[in-house]
Amino acid sequence: MVVVIERDSDILNIVDYILTERGYHVIPFQTEDGAFEKIIELQPDGILLDIIKPSKEGIKLCLAIREAEKTKNIPVIVLSTHPKAVVVKGLCADEVLSKPFDIDELVAAVDQQLVL
Repeated sequence: MVVVIERDSDILNIVDYILTERGYHVIPFQTEDGAFEKIIELQPDGILLDIIKPSKEGIKLCLAIREAEKTKNIPVIVLSTHPKAVVVKGLCADEVLSKPFDIDELVAAVDQQLVL
């Protein structure tokens, strides 16, 4: 199971479709509201997280996932358009993909991080 948190509904639908076609069960969220509680409840195999800016506010959910005992080992792949988003890889993300992302690159990152 993969939780995908993506603000852009078109990107969310594309990612949902791609991962579902690859055999993943996708739980989509268009906002971060309530996502952390659902992540704790569902214990997904991985999380794809849209981060607009790698600021303290922008990576709040990512840091919360990494700091919580029940979620700290869940792989987090960050999707971002920000040119400096790669800095979150050292803070809370296992992988960072720049948008627009290549579909094969997305699938490869998910497959690599979510060794099931």
